Amino acid sequence: MLDAELAAGRSDLPVESEIIRLVSLAVATAGVFDGHVAVSFVSEERIAELNEEWRSKEGPTDVLSFPIDEDEVDVVGPRELGDVVICPPRTVNIREAIVHGALHLVGMDHETDEGEMLAVQGEILSW
Repeated sequence: MLDAELAAGRSDLPVESEIIRLVSLAVATAGVFDGHVAVSFVSEERIAELNEEWRSKEGPTDVLSFPIDEDEVDVVGPRELGDVVICPPRTVNIREAIVHGALHLVGMDHETDEGEMLAVQGEILSW
């Protein structure tokens, strides 16, 4: 999903095939090879609303992730991994935000690990 206002004048938004490639690489690092991920690009106002509602943090941010199936192993068929919501005006590198959000969907967390998530993120982006 892409807000029409955000698309105007943006030449750095990746095409769908690149989004799929980046998400696939990120989730594969956790051994996930099938599943559904939704990636949305939203305005600063919308991401601020989501940030307040789900994280109790005021103001806009660059990327939010909303895992759905998480670690469930009894899921029949492809997993519903969740949603990645990106605010392009708040994002320095949109490809990095896509990978970052997808890694959160498979349980990685740079706020609690010892640098592993950001190392994996950097490795994926170097490819």
